[in-house]
Amino acid sequence: MTKILVADDEADLEALILQKFRQKIRDQHYTFVFASNGIDALKKLEEHPDIEIVLTDINMPEMDGLTLLGKLTEVAPLSRAVMVSAYGDMDNIRTAMNRGAFDFVTKPVNFDDLEVTMQKTIRHVAQVRETLAAIRENNILKMYVDETVLKFMGSREFESSLTANETIEGSIAFIDICGFTAISEREPADTVVKLLNKYFDLIVKEVIAQGGYVDKFMGDAVMAVFRGDYHLDRAVDAALAIRTKLEPIPAEFSFKPNVSIGIDSGEVVSGNIGSGSLKRLDYTVIGDVVNTAKRLQGAAGPGQIFITEKSYEKIKKSFTCEKIGDIVMKNKANPVAVFHVVE
Repeated sequence: MTKILVADDEADLEALILQKFRQKIRDQHYTFVFASNGIDALKKLEEHPDIEIVLTDINMPEMDGLTLLGKLTEVAPLSRAVMVSAYGDMDNIRTAMNRGAFDFVTKPVNFDDLEVTMQKTIRHVAQVRETLAAIRENNILKMYVDETVLKFMGSREFESSLTANETIEGSIAFIDICGFTAISEREPADTVVKLLNKYFDLIVKEVIAQGGYVDKFMGDAVMAVFRGDYHLDRAVDAALAIRTKLEPIPAEFSFKPNVSIGIDSGEVVSGNIGSGSLKRLDYTVIGDVVNTAKRLQGAAGPGQIFITEKSYEKIKKSFTCEKIGDIVMKNKANPVAVFHVVE
């Protein structure tokens, strides 16, 4: 629905507009707000910040339309004005255009012409809003993404990579901040978010230090992926470093941070997964290894790093581990032998 402000001291114009556009008003294409002069129009613009079009006369008491035009960019910079006036001489038209009018319609009003002008103005306003939204999103993106990545995102290589799916070897780590749900239920939202981001920042630094990357944040947990040489060793090193870094952090708001971690290693499917129709896709990894890592984390207690026996056999020469026992896992036919990485 487009909201339109009509500024005119002729009372009969309001009745004419409501009559001529009654079908569009009933179908909720248009909604009209009326003002009797420029001062009244400025008040209405403050009361209705979603007004997109201003139809204004030139000759009005208290404040004329040309003066109103000069103030419009301050009060409603995204709105566009169309002059509707009997003063259709070139001087008035040029003055109006120089002060920012989008178009000019002369009286007596031809309502078919007025609606064509309104539709053109509506499209223009929509384009301006879309452009500003794109600029804002681009500026936000620049805050978080390296310039080299931005250039890559504009390349054909990036477009082809969006549809590339592959099976890879890697290690998946789920790192959960134990008991954080409790603090989220008793502290203000701002406190909760700032504290969680503080812990996430520490976790992410250790993941990156070991050549991993964060696949996603899931509530108060992090899913990290490690690929390449010695990916399992690096995943375990990151887990140990995270646990060590969190240990000396004092309690805040009666909450002492600790983590439970599950790690599994093997083949995973990597690809762009989501809904194409919604244009919401997540470049992520899926598979049994991901599920197992998540369930290992769910079984682990505070300060524990759980791995399977298969992973233990790969890293036992480099890390000290202790056997926890067999754990029954969903969708696993047999219990899974689980080890805890001590150091």
